[in-house]
Amino acid sequence: MKTIDINRYIVAIIFLTIVSGCNKDLEPYSSKSDKTALVTLTDIQSATYGAYAMLKTPYYPLCLFWNAIYMSDDVALSGQTNDPIWNTYNYTHLATTYNVTNFWRDAYKAIYSSNAIIEAIKDGESPELDQLKGENLFLRAMTHFFLVRMFGRPYPQNNGENPGVPYKMNTEDDLPSRNSVKQVYGFIIDDLLAAASLMTVDKSASFASKEAAYALLARVYLYKEDNENAILYANKVIDSHRYTLMATEPYKKYFIPIPENNPETIFAIRHVPSDNRGEDAIGNQFYNIPFGFSGYAETYASQTLVDLLGQHPEDARNSFIEPQRNDDGSMKMRGLVPKYYMNKYNWQDGIANLSSPVILRLAEMYLIRAEANTKIGGNDQSVIDDVNLIRSRAGLSGAALYTLGDLKGHDNLLSVVLEEKRLEFFIEGHRIFDLFRNNLPMVRAYTGWHGSDHFNFRVEPTAARAVHLLPEREIIINPNLIQNP
Repeated sequence: MKTIDINRYIVAIIFLTIVSGCNKDLEPYSSKSDKTALVTLTDIQSATYGAYAMLKTPYYPLCLFWNAIYMSDDVALSGQTNDPIWNTYNYTHLATTYNVTNFWRDAYKAIYSSNAIIEAIKDGESPELDQLKGENLFLRAMTHFFLVRMFGRPYPQNNGENPGVPYKMNTEDDLPSRNSVKQVYGFIIDDLLAAASLMTVDKSASFASKEAAYALLARVYLYKEDNENAILYANKVIDSHRYTLMATEPYKKYFIPIPENNPETIFAIRHVPSDNRGEDAIGNQFYNIPFGFSGYAETYASQTLVDLLGQHPEDARNSFIEPQRNDDGSMKMRGLVPKYYMNKYNWQDGIANLSSPVILRLAEMYLIRAEANTKIGGNDQSVIDDVNLIRSRAGLSGAALYTLGDLKGHDNLLSVVLEEKRLEFFIEGHRIFDLFRNNLPMVRAYTGWHGSDHFNFRVEPTAARAVHLLPEREIIINPNLIQNP
């Protein structure tokens, strides 16, 4: 597929094998390259490990999260930078920067990898092969979902008829045009339903599973405003009882344990110490070690986020923000911006910038169900119960919990749920999509290197700049691709 530069990149990396020999189903995946024929179960299992490894290239997870985080009101950039995060943060998108070019390239390389495996497996040949096909269908669907979120407009705008991205379901070398957002969502849903029907093995959160497919279906249905199905699939995950919310005290260190040891994580991109990106890791802009240097730490928690969390000092989610203070107790500053480090991508395996970024976790299922119920109506107490469950886990109680008669200044239940999602998932890549798909603006009423006055910045959900530009290289290679305005 010339559109995604497959011929240049794929030969050396498509079929990847694992060098460790013990209990491979439970071992973290690696990215040793070895072109092999997809003939035996062992071949296909090894290639599937490689498909997972495609998710942890140097750029894919970095751009996946940064491109979402830097468009949100979770963060305050404290000064100018030559990194393209400057453009993302300020919505001055370019079609030539690494954070769009490499993200697109690596995403479609991962899709090609899964497609090659899917094509090699005959339906119903064995439960083991069905499992592997299901895992690759999940990976293909998830990767397309991340692409269409970034380059396509929110589904509710024009009922999904806006241009999305090409949905690649084969390894043909072609020049496809962009499918509509609606078509892409339809393909994603079909892939996830098929994946769930094929997967029967309860693998760890480092791998796809039936419940991971259900969890992603819940999110996809929520994004397309199919609220009944969003609730249906969120309930399937909750009712599976495979996952439990972490207790309050261990939750304060949620992101440090490896995914296999976290009872709440449904799916994460597993990183091992050899995957440590150091200064190029996701967390390098949000955190630095107390003594020495582990990252640039030039982007901090926004003041509005800090103030929301600060309403309840006992809230366990305050643990994910580390204020940097002078000896006299005053806040350290970088320019006009107070330095609030965020540590959600740090300290796995005792390594400052190592993490296995979380894609799906149980808390989201409760808040998906809550949001969907606000839109269906008639089940307000269930909304309150789901939100309070998450707040209680965070250590809140008594007057800090909501009641139907006390929404604590919110005009409606949707506002309650979206604020709770912000508190629960800040810098996990949800916030900007929660705003724009609900037709809400992104507002920065706090100091940061944004806008002409550095104090106020606003982007409407319908603005052209609310989505990224397609990579210029792909537009040149494929004349059938039409650029975003």
